[in-house]
Amino acid sequence: MVIRLLLSLAFVAGVLWFAARLAKKRGLGSSGGLVEVVAHQRMGRASTVNVLRIGDRVLVVGATEQQVTLLAELDGEALEATLAERADREGRPALPVASAAGRSGGALAGSVLDRSAWSGLVGQLRERTVRR
Repeated sequence: MVIRLLLSLAFVAGVLWFAARLAKKRGLGSSGGLVEVVAHQRMGRASTVNVLRIGDRVLVVGATEQQVTLLAELDGEALEATLAERADREGRPALPVASAAGRSGGALAGSVLDRSAWSGLVGQLRERTVRR
C-alpha cells in the first residue's frame, strides 16, 4: 500500500512538473513586466479604480462591468513620493515600486505563488483587524 501511495505521488509530481514546463514554454503565468497594478481600490459592488504602471507611464483607470475609462495620467516620481510619504505617515517601511527599467519579479511574479503578493495581503488583513 505504501509503494502504491509513493508511485501515485511520483506520478502526480511528474504531471505537475510537465505542466509547469509546458506553461513556461508557452508564456502562461508570466507577467512579462509590462503592466503592473500599483494600487487597486474598490468603489462599489462592480466598480474599481486602479493605478497602473505601463512601461514608464502611470495611469489611473476606472473599471466597471461594462467598460474601462482612463481617469488621469500621473507622474511616476510623484507617485513614488506619495507612496513613500504615506508609508512614513503610517509608520511602516515604504513599499518599493519597481521602475520600468529595473523590475525584478522572478519567475513567479504576478502569479498565485508570488510571495510578495501574499505578504501584502496578510499585511492588509492585519491592518483591518487591529483594534485601536
